[in-house]
Amino acid sequence: MFKSHFLIVYNFPVLFNILNEVKDILNFNIKSINSGKIDNKYLKKGGLVISTEKKMKIDNHIQINNYPINLFKLIDLINIQFLKNKYYQQNNIKIDKYSINLNSRIMKHQFKTLPLTEKETDIIIFLNNSDIPISINDLQINVWGHKSKLETHTVETHVYRLRKKFQKQFQDDNFIKSSKKGYYIS
Repeated sequence: MFKSHFLIVYNFPVLFNILNEVKDILNFNIKSINSGKIDNKYLKKGGLVISTEKKMKIDNHIQINNYPINLFKLIDLINIQFLKNKYYQQNNIKIDKYSINLNSRIMKHQFKTLPLTEKETDIIIFLNNSDIPISINDLQINVWGHKSKLETHTVETHVYRLRKKFQKQFQDDNFIKSSKKGYYIS
């Protein structure tokens, strides 16, 4: 079985030995680090650190300070944290210098946030997923679900308003660009 998640047991050799004994039933890999820095390659892929340390400067950290440890509850807690990490990664998309949360429909850059409508979010995601400029007709069909070539300015109006919102909140005039072939996000 391929195990894609990594649990890093930091400065906790007893727990590592226990987990290592049952590693065949775990759906994650384990690695022991007893001192020093934790390699970011594990954390970038949704890795999780478990330790007795009170404050670690990483996001995905489980602190153990209640004893005795129920191994089955601990494994459940670890699996739940991996699911939360996966859910977070699937619902937070990086677009250029921005990040967008698909659940809350909030675009972020540094400390500024921009609430988006559902349609604005759909436009941004559709444009971001394309390597080529998208025509107005393609946006009407794929974002609005229009089946025929309607004579409407809905797309242009939405893009215009979205650009205004980006200009006002982020001082960015170039997030959504246009060319003769359509709109795109660079």
